[in-house]
Amino acid sequence: MTAGERFAEWLGLELFQRYGAQLLDGLLLTLQLVALSSSVGMVLGVLLALGRTSRWRSLQYGCRAYVYFFRGSPLLAQLFLIYYGLGSFHGFWRDLGLWGWFGDPWFCALLAFTLNTAAYQAEIFRGGLLSVPRAHYEAATALGLNRTTTFFKVTLPQVLIVTVGPLGNELILIIKASAIVSLVTLLDLMGVAKLAFSRTFDFQVYVWVALVYLLVVECVRRGVNRLDRRLTQHLRPTDE
Repeated sequence: MTAGERFAEWLGLELFQRYGAQLLDGLLLTLQLVALSSSVGMVLGVLLALGRTSRWRSLQYGCRAYVYFFRGSPLLAQLFLIYYGLGSFHGFWRDLGLWGWFGDPWFCALLAFTLNTAAYQAEIFRGGLLSVPRAHYEAATALGLNRTTTFFKVTLPQVLIVTVGPLGNELILIIKASAIVSLVTLLDLMGVAKLAFSRTFDFQVYVWVALVYLLVVECVRRGVNRLDRRLTQHLRPTDE
């Protein structure tokens, strides 16, 4: 064996030739799952945060119970409850015409991740809403702004400044947690890595997959930092 062949073997290039396409498909599935669950979870999180800060006690308690459950229980348990628990009622879902969804591991994983991240994002947004000074609401009322205009023109810009960092951290956590979907037969990035290792017993596949996760997280970190700098550029002192 030549030095070049030994170097290629050390890098695991043969492994990439055999499983590179499947690893790319797994990465795309992972990114799709994270993007969809985080986006839908953000919308649900905003609604939950508004419910948590509502004047209606019943709505407050309902949103609080939701957040308490999904933040207090493991994401893996939630995934199993949805995939294996709700999936066990196949007759019920089939009668409703929903078995195509609840019998699909992709949909179950998306639902579990969306419900979980919504609870965390709800608390992030609630903290952002509570950080807005009451005087700003009073000024908006004095100017004759309605509630919708006040929310989008006064409240939301200030909330985004406070929450962009924590939301970035939550996105990173979801990216790393997405590896558990391989336990419900989905061939995401980690699922393909497990499949490749079971056939080759080459641990390098896990090293390369870990580096891919690290690269994705680094891209997210840089994007969040750039967005944070753009949102807070008016708060930084300028050189005269």
